[in-house]
Amino acid sequence: MRILIAEDDPVTRRILEATLTKLGWDVITAPDGEAAWRILQTLEGKNAPELALLDWMMPGMEGIEICRRLRANPAFALVYVILLTSRGEKEDLAVGLAAGANDYITKPFAPVELEARVQVGQRMVILQQNLTARIRDLESALHEVRSLQGLLPICSYCKMVRNETNYWQQVDAYLTSHSSVELTHSICPNCSDKMMRELDATPL
Repeated sequence: MRILIAEDDPVTRRILEATLTKLGWDVITAPDGEAAWRILQTLEGKNAPELALLDWMMPGMEGIEICRRLRANPAFALVYVILLTSRGEKEDLAVGLAAGANDYITKPFAPVELEARVQVGQRMVILQQNLTARIRDLESALHEVRSLQGLLPICSYCKMVRNETNYWQQVDAYLTSHSSVELTHSICPNCSDKMMRELDATPL
């Protein structure tokens, strides 16, 4: 998991980076809020961090403002945000959560608490990614179902069907290309009886 750290205090930033890197996470650091936002915009897409650890009070752009911008941008909707703050009042924490933060850590913090909260964030990120993948699979399945709805021209004699490109093809080929159906060959009772009668009528 890739983690972005935005912290203007150099000592705290180095502690955060060293702790999380030692635990095996891919860490990017920013010395202030504006630098953090530039990094996020540069990495927008597949390389964007899945978790952001943001100091609430920073010069230029505070962590809570970054949080609001993340929540306003669909590309960053799934970024898990943890606010670092020296504010411990319930009202302050409510403001942070209302801005879109998922969690918070109160300064000064213990490394074991940092690890635990980031691990919770990682589990949430994995759950969200799995859910997103399942939704994509469902949307794909629904699209395939819709593609088989409506009128489908079929030849009265050879039973071939005409697809959307005005090309005639066998029914089994059409179904295979337009759905997740897997066909297996068999023979129906009527055709079986007809085949047996033809065999019986064939002279040896």
